[in-house]
Amino acid sequence: MATQAEAVRKRKTIWAWTIATFFGTGLGKPGPGTWASVATVLVWADCAWAFHPSPTGMLIGLYIGIVAAIAIGVPAATIVARESGKKDPGFVVIDEVAGQAIALLFCPFDLRHAILSVVLFRAFDIVKPFPVRQLEALPEGWGIVFDDVAAGLYALGAAALARVWI
Repeated sequence: MATQAEAVRKRKTIWAWTIATFFGTGLGKPGPGTWASVATVLVWADCAWAFHPSPTGMLIGLYIGIVAAIAIGVPAATIVARESGKKDPGFVVIDEVAGQAIALLFCPFDLRHAILSVVLFRAFDIVKPFPVRQLEALPEGWGIVFDDVAAGLYALGAAALARVWI
């Protein structure tokens, strides 16, 4: 007879867990969402350092990353939520990846702006101003992902305003 741990292991859809936890980043403690935001910024920085893209190239790369995170993240988050038996598991962080990438749009490539982007995104993700919190009511993976997409849009707007004044 299989143990309960083996039964849970058999239920896992590996590709969905890999994507939903952003390659295990969501298993980081404490604050898996913050770890995912930092990991997203590190991927953004690695791409900038490795490829030296133009600002337009970096923007296109971010757009592709955002679309991929949402398109693959919604079904992955849905599957992982079902398999874990939780409505919005804390270890599902592909939503933070999408939201943080949105917050990085138009962000100049430097440490000060990267930190500002992370702080603003995490603040809007935690506070969840209207209508961010209401988006959590969307079904399954849609609600898991789109509240963070909205928080990313808030952070993008706030960062743009901050860059004008700073």
